[in-house]
Amino acid sequence: MADLPKTSSGNPASSFAFGTMQFGVGTSEEASQGIYEASRNAGLNVFDTAYGYTEGLSEQILGKLIAQERDDILLMTKCAHPAPSTAQNLISQFDESRKRLNQDMIDVLFLHRWDDETPLEESFETLAGFRDAGQIRSIGVSNFSAWQVMKAQNVAQSFGLSIDVIQPMYNLVKRQVEVEILPMAADQNMAVTPYSPLGGGLLTGKYKGRSEGRLVSDQAYAKRYSEDWAYQTAEQLTELAAEKGLHPATLAVAWVARNPDITSTLISGKSLEQLQPSLDAVKFTLDDDLYQQMSDLSRTPPPATDRLEEA
Repeated sequence: MADLPKTSSGNPASSFAFGTMQFGVGTSEEASQGIYEASRNAGLNVFDTAYGYTEGLSEQILGKLIAQERDDILLMTKCAHPAPSTAQNLISQFDESRKRLNQDMIDVLFLHRWDDETPLEESFETLAGFRDAGQIRSIGVSNFSAWQVMKAQNVAQSFGLSIDVIQPMYNLVKRQVEVEILPMAADQNMAVTPYSPLGGGLLTGKYKGRSEGRLVSDQAYAKRYSEDWAYQTAEQLTELAAEKGLHPATLAVAWVARNPDITSTLISGKSLEQLQPSLDAVKFTLDDDLYQQMSDLSRTPPPATDRLEEA
């Protein structure tokens, strides 16, 4: 497992991170402060945002929250979504992000999405400019497949850069990263900060059917978690959690963090009440037997060669 950069004050990055995707929309500024303080009290020092989150409110609110202890925070943000990864868009969005955050330097800057249209050389030459100007410390990519990461890494190296961090989706019912992405990250010494350990809320136990909530109202989430077996896994996880006297969200987060290739697991929530079960995972130790019980609830993806006899 590769490490994230240390904070400016020299502290190691926490093994859990907070994602601020809902700060400003769904979560008021006052509520965001309470969530931030609870996360800090739980030992988190990694905070993640993006140019495209909540029309800029996420970055603005997070910038205010970290202002008094910036050197103790590992700050991550993302650019080039929804716009392409052109030099013009990267420069424009990154400048705006730093203004919103009130920061000259960002610890980790991600390309938010793979861009089929823009040459990687243009994107990474621009990122090299940010690095040379002292505006970023490390570079990451989010939502890239393994081949996309490696293609980007080859181009990055031609500019004296390296992709140090990747941010894929990973949870008990979305395990595709186990096939190639996690082994690639381990081989290339890349830190991994996965998002969505709760499967868009599916693994919290609150969706017993398909009649309400984001998994119905949001077309992207509805499609992402459309398979019946995923709902069956969620129900079985809820039953297992009840047997253990735990919240299913605590188990779901702990399961992701238990993977030895994971560096820092991103958690989130609209309210402190909603977040608390995920925060409880910070101090929860998932033993081997329970980890295997949980893994057996879901489908293990086949190997990349699809030669099942070699799995």
